[in-house]
Amino acid sequence: MAVLAAAAGVAVAAVPATADTADSGTPRFLEPGELPPHPASPWYAGPVTAGQPDPLPVCAGEALPSTATHRPYRTEYDTGALQVTVVERDRQRARDFAALLRKDLADCAKKLMKQDPDLTATVKSYGGLNVEEGAHVYGLHTASAWGSSDIHLFSVGRDDRTVTVVQWGQMGTFEDARVADFRRTTVTAVDKLY
Repeated sequence: MAVLAAAAGVAVAAVPATADTADSGTPRFLEPGELPPHPASPWYAGPVTAGQPDPLPVCAGEALPSTATHRPYRTEYDTGALQVTVVERDRQRARDFAALLRKDLADCAKKLMKQDPDLTATVKSYGGLNVEEGAHVYGLHTASAWGSSDIHLFSVGRDDRTVTVVQWGQMGTFEDARVADFRRTTVTAVDKLY
């Protein structure tokens, strides 16, 4: 499925790993070294960019407003990541938006298989994280009838009026998911929102 392939291998221009390119007064984004370590490649980060990412992240993309801000990441291999942050008008809207994203991720496998009968998808919940107003981690494995197999990890976290989604993906299965590292990445992402 093209959407899944694009989400796993986002092409980005490299920027220095120490540069935080977010404007003053906006949420800070993850630095490359804060992502789950890759065994054979450093991470490279694209710029922090206003608006929705293109392509939209699988499962969480349809709910993202045009006011989103995003930053893509890549390695030298087929591993990619994305962070998207939305600042809502008030806490209740942020709470509702985070709940909508969690529902979209929990229902993702059924939706993907309905859209593509040649795809098998499975979602796992890896539970909540005690950081700021909370975060939740999900895993998504997809396998196509023609042989592709991809694993993605997603998290949704909130701090006050700000919601962030972090996505990591590569070829593989649940056994290849870097869950413990991704949970640490999620805590860092939510801690850095403000």
